[in-house]
Amino acid sequence: MDTKNDRQMVEPTKSELEILQVLWETGPATVRTVNDELLKQKDVNYSTTLKFMQIMTEKGLLKRDDSQMKHIYSVAEAEEKTKAHLLDKFVDSMYKGSAGKLVMQLLGDKKPSKHELQQIKDLLDKYEE
Repeated sequence: MDTKNDRQMVEPTKSELEILQVLWETGPATVRTVNDELLKQKDVNYSTTLKFMQIMTEKGLLKRDDSQMKHIYSVAEAEEKTKAHLLDKFVDSMYKGSAGKLVMQLLGDKKPSKHELQQIKDLLDKYEE
């Protein structure tokens, strides 16, 4: 059973996340464009990138426009939706669903900038209203 809801819940692998990150930054692109961006980060083969993107299309992570000679790939779900889903799964599994424990760990391990602290304070103020 391959419904739209099933596809929305697909969790990308690390390599697939790298491809999604490129497409979130560049917008719809060809395999060549994605591969060129990935090459700036690590050594990657064009054929490997192509295969991953074909698999990601089958899994519902990407959409492919093949109406022109060069196929254009785009993300199937918004960046925020994908990241929210992955973060929810992470918080559930690592922090027993406690966002507070996650935030405390993050603030204890990493020193936020003054700007980041202000953003956090502003967010907390919104929750208190």
